[in-house]
Amino acid sequence: MAPRRSYGSYDDGCAAAHALDLVGERWTMIVVRELLLGPKRFSDIQRDVIGIGPAVLTQRLHDLERYGIARRRRLPAPGRVDVYELTEWGHALEAVNTALSRWAVASPALPREAGMSPDTVVLAMRAHARPVPGCADERRVVLRLTDSRHENAQPVTYLARVSERATEVGRSPEAVVAHAEVRASTADWKACVIGGVALERLPEVHVSGDVDAVRALLDATSLEGPSRDG
Repeated sequence: MAPRRSYGSYDDGCAAAHALDLVGERWTMIVVRELLLGPKRFSDIQRDVIGIGPAVLTQRLHDLERYGIARRRRLPAPGRVDVYELTEWGHALEAVNTALSRWAVASPALPREAGMSPDTVVLAMRAHARPVPGCADERRVVLRLTDSRHENAQPVTYLARVSERATEVGRSPEAVVAHAEVRASTADWKACVIGGVALERLPEVHVSGDVDAVRALLDATSLEGPSRDG
């Protein structure tokens, strides 16, 4: 199969068209999305991006490296495995991912019942994150999310910081001091964040510590906006 011609080869000098030449191939932005929160091994990406074959993933990662969007790095001992990570320029694509997410939620065809990887749920939270008025003291919430699409999946840990200045969510080390901890599947946590379902209606979402801190986090990151009752 002949390679797809670039928009530039048609004498189109638009920067947005060039961006599509770089990341417009099928699966490319999905692979980028799964690297936005940190490096992953090839097998991690393939696990998190359901439907992508190894040959296609290899080609997409090769293209991202060639364009300077991602790079491959060998972890030091004792791991000594290769991981893929975004370059500084590649990380700027989170703004693109956020814009696409915020735009697409208005689509009547959005597959709201479809699954999401832990990183994808957190990126959705980041896309809609906002400060919480009146929350003068920062509240910290640990999230331990298990991918509901896979049996025996291991939880991924994140730390959310909520205040009247900003709300931030990102990957976290295991040892962290927080006001509350949430353990949930991605399906249940997505139901809270994207579906607007109250915590009380999801008994499989386990909250320990300050439940009000968790409610503040949901108010700050859900698509439905603040103050939903039970």
